[in-house]
Amino acid sequence: MKGIITVLGKDRVGIIAKVCTYLASQNVNILDISQTIIQGYFNMMMIVDISSPAKSFEALVEDLQGIGAELGVEIKLQHEDIFNTMHRI
Repeated sequence: MKGIITVLGKDRVGIIAKVCTYLASQNVNILDISQTIIQGYFNMMMIVDISSPAKSFEALVEDLQGIGAELGVEIKLQHEDIFNTMHRI
């Protein structure tokens, strides 16, 4: 099963490092990653393998939201199926 993680907010040091370190600790593999900074705003999208995480999907969502709050960015994790359905309409 795949998930889509999006991160959006003001750029600062350590955003990618913090998110990637957390994902590795939860046995979530990063399959693809793209990030850009536009006039000081950070935007990142990741496709991750969530087939065997250490925690439940809901716990991952909550933890990533907490990391986002700590970093001053918004982090969302969605199932790939939901993401695809949202963008098909």
